[in-house]
Amino acid sequence: MNYIKIDLDRQLGNVHPHIFGGFTEHLGRCFYGGIYEPGSPLADEQGFRKDVLEALQRLKLSVVRYPGGNFVSGYRWMDGVGPVESRPARLELAWRSVETNRFGTNEFIEFCRKINAEPYFVVNCGDGDMREARDWVEYCNGSQNTALANLRRAHGYDAPHNVKYWSIGNEVDGGWQIGYKTPEEYARAYLEFAKVMKWVDPSIKLFASAVSTWKGEFVERIQLLLDQAHELIDYLSIHWYVGNPENDFAGYMTASELIEQRISAIEGLIRAMRLQRKIRQPIAIAVDEWNVWYRTMGATAAEQNNLEEKYNLEDALVVAMHFNAFIRHARSVKMANLAQIVNVIAPIFTCSDNLFLQTIFHPFEIYRRACGSTALDVHWTGDTFSVNEFSALRTLDVSATLDDRTRTLSVFVVNRSETEAMETVITLDGGQFAGTGCAWIVNGPDIKAENSFADPNRVCTTEAAVTTRATSVNYTFEPHSVTALSFDL
Repeated sequence: MNYIKIDLDRQLGNVHPHIFGGFTEHLGRCFYGGIYEPGSPLADEQGFRKDVLEALQRLKLSVVRYPGGNFVSGYRWMDGVGPVESRPARLELAWRSVETNRFGTNEFIEFCRKINAEPYFVVNCGDGDMREARDWVEYCNGSQNTALANLRRAHGYDAPHNVKYWSIGNEVDGGWQIGYKTPEEYARAYLEFAKVMKWVDPSIKLFASAVSTWKGEFVERIQLLLDQAHELIDYLSIHWYVGNPENDFAGYMTASELIEQRISAIEGLIRAMRLQRKIRQPIAIAVDEWNVWYRTMGATAAEQNNLEEKYNLEDALVVAMHFNAFIRHARSVKMANLAQIVNVIAPIFTCSDNLFLQTIFHPFEIYRRACGSTALDVHWTGDTFSVNEFSALRTLDVSATLDDRTRTLSVFVVNRSETEAMETVITLDGGQFAGTGCAWIVNGPDIKAENSFADPNRVCTTEAAVTTRATSVNYTFEPHSVTALSFDL
């Protein structure tokens, strides 16, 4: 028997809706042949695939990061504005392709408006310079009678775009990156970029590219950033991808521990540096690239399946465990961006006349639908499993939220057993259940089940009613499943 105990007074912090963010990059078929396909019978008058927009609207992405990714470290934003027919095609070194620049800043703003998401831009801190970065802020957000604000107006946008979120560089700690920087080089560059960008628009929020390799001296890198530029850092950006190349399901289910270790480590570094340097303002964590990615890692643009990962049910369980971790760390994790959102390691997969929803789409959708405004400190016990260096891990991975406005309790559970249903008692302290609850369950016939054009619903979401008593619920979680339970209080 498993037990989940919820005390409504034990609250961890506010859940920011930006943990349900996405990421787009000029890579493969993310834009061209995915989001943006002028001339397609499925496209609207601006060239956006209507079926893709409809699918994305189901996810209710709160924020979308653009334009990279490795791509941004060689990107010139001026190439992607103005009349499309006069935009230059450029050799693109990050993914060994040719970028036509038919899609750029203003198209991305239009895309975000269509799906009701905040735009989040990354500036080129690879082979770019601070003048280019501050110019982009002025082009997007300028309201005065200046050349760059007037250029935006000439391109058809009188009102400023008011882009709030800006990252200075992408994965600058990675040797694969155009313009890799040592900890000392990046701390210095970040400070100077941040100064001029903030001088253009003091209201913007800035992200420092903190860790993506998780090797070498990432502690020193963060220390130097917070030593030299803490007054100009709103978020520390961290990245990771996970996978199951060993085809070891039990081992794959321990990805939760890696996520916990990394978030906790960054939280501790921030707390230590705030204490040491007497930093007054909060510094949040943005996990602004994360996903399952291992099957197509190393693919290039010349290859047919350019990062077009095909996901199965076990991947969906791991995606759900990420959201559980983000909720449990709601006090510090204020943004997270699934990388990416269409075709390229993505929950939506298209062809010229159709699309299907990959397995990882469904946990994202049910967490976004059910997640409340306040994370709760849940206590749970029960069945365990052991694998590799991990012993006695709880088979159920759990988080919970309370929506203060609607008085709705949501409980999110990943059953990591491949074969066993988990009978569970959920008890409530500080309130009572008000009638029948609702369960959304993501599952399929087995852990390797995939969706496809031929079989798009092999892994899908089902809905069921949940019987409650005054302060307790008995519920059995299906094997290899993700479940969101919602109760009115």
